[in-house]
Amino acid sequence: MTPVNRVSALAARCLVRLGLVLFLAVATVGPSAAQGVSDEEFAAAVVALTEGNFNAKAEAVTALAALGDARARDVLEAMLERGLYVRESDGAVLIGLAERGGDINVRDPVTGEELGPVSEDDLEAVRINNRLRIALRAAIGMMAISDPDPAVRIAAAQELSSDDSEENQALLAAALEREEDPAVRTVLELALAEIQLSADDPALRIEAVQHIGETTSPSARALLSRLLRQNSDGTYQEPDEGVRAAAQEALESVESRLELVDIGLNIFQGVSLGSVLLLAAIGLAITFGVMGVINMAHGEMLMLGAYTTFVVQEAFRAYLPAGWFDAYVVLAVPAAFLVAGGVGVLMERLVIRFLYGRTLETLLATWGISLALQQTVRLVFGAPNREVSNPGWMTGGVEMFGGAAILTYNRIVIIVFSLCVLALMALVIRYTHYGLEMRAVSQNRRMASAMGIRSGWVDALTFGLGSGIAGVGGVALSQIGNVSPNLGQSYIVDSFMVVVFGGVGSLWGVLAGAMSMGIVTKFLEPYAGAVLGKILVLIALILFIQRYPRGLFALKGRAAEG
Repeated sequence: MTPVNRVSALAARCLVRLGLVLFLAVATVGPSAAQGVSDEEFAAAVVALTEGNFNAKAEAVTALAALGDARARDVLEAMLERGLYVRESDGAVLIGLAERGGDINVRDPVTGEELGPVSEDDLEAVRINNRLRIALRAAIGMMAISDPDPAVRIAAAQELSSDDSEENQALLAAALEREEDPAVRTVLELALAEIQLSADDPALRIEAVQHIGETTSPSARALLSRLLRQNSDGTYQEPDEGVRAAAQEALESVESRLELVDIGLNIFQGVSLGSVLLLAAIGLAITFGVMGVINMAHGEMLMLGAYTTFVVQEAFRAYLPAGWFDAYVVLAVPAAFLVAGGVGVLMERLVIRFLYGRTLETLLATWGISLALQQTVRLVFGAPNREVSNPGWMTGGVEMFGGAAILTYNRIVIIVFSLCVLALMALVIRYTHYGLEMRAVSQNRRMASAMGIRSGWVDALTFGLGSGIAGVGGVALSQIGNVSPNLGQSYIVDSFMVVVFGGVGSLWGVLAGAMSMGIVTKFLEPYAGAVLGKILVLIALILFIQRYPRGLFALKGRAAEG
């Protein structure tokens, strides 16, 4: 390195350290400095980026970053990408957006207003050199590590960890002291430890390895595995044997915790699948358990509920303000219940009421209805899948253990929603007049009729209720996958298995059966695959029914005899 380059690099490092000191001072004060920065002050700091030599520009970069204004990061990133311009006609500083022919679309860095195209001949890019690039990257990193968005802070921490300079260590340490988000703290801790792995002192590297071993993150496992990796010549990435021993011990500790995380994640995924099965099976438990009808069109009630959700979504997009879109799911729930429930009542009044006591004919008739409903939906909506978007409050998830586990909001909502539906159904059956009549008809139809209960209408309303709940289940399904005419076929067999396993006519049995099948399926799939896993579950269910033919929660007394 020539003396000129040494002086240049030293000057750049000094500027970076000065910027770090200013940044830490601003961050320690408390409230963001952006609250006290006027547009005139910010504009003057931006203009300073274009004046003087490279030393003056580097000082201006540090001063702009130290303001703590959120707008400064856009300006500095534009300058780094040679997208910061000076308009020669009036000396205004502008941010270039995109080229269009011989013109460049520009934006005011102070107000953020897009000013339209400006002739390329009237714009001069602000010049930078390698030393200024170092200062710009450092300033951008300083601002990113304190960004309000946790994802931006995580990305900044990961980028800073690639440089083991003292400045980055001090910046990460300061950010870690004030960080409150657990996910970001994990990344910051790993970033600091990763920098310390490059230390010359083996004791410092052992300390970093032990610190990494205390975290639970796939990134920690990758860092420790890298130290134990052998090179092509037989040597290790980590030359010190003591550090390798500490890394091996830490790796075993991390992997044991990650295995526990995987178990917990499988349980969550199983409960999520069980919640979907619960919504699908509650209605079937009512129609099959109370009325004794094998409804092969029950899956199509799920499908109708999902397509109703799609229609409500498109109506919100077409006729209501964009700010109302997140509420479409709330309206889709009663709409799906009414649509699927209405179709269920029509099925019972027009077909099924003539087939009570004739199990085979009922099965064939409902199977034919299911085919007719599928084809009707294809004619109306087309065969391709339809996409239903999650509302904003169901988008994203809770990230845990440094990204090792993510609990998505849509599945959390579905779990809570399914339990609420089950509780509501239990209250309706137990405490309402309709629930009393439904239980009377299920236990002794002739006696109920003799007591003046219109058993025919109870049957129709019960069938409609079961179908309506399946439609509500379709709303939940639309939030975790695409909507298609064959949607219900994926859940009809599993729904029957849940009802039979839990006990015909028992809501508690449906809950236990759905959750059991969901969790067992999720634990089997990684080892046996999706198809073989279902086969094993079916075999286990057959063996269980051989021992307990009435299911897990068998009805007792007159309800069982009826």
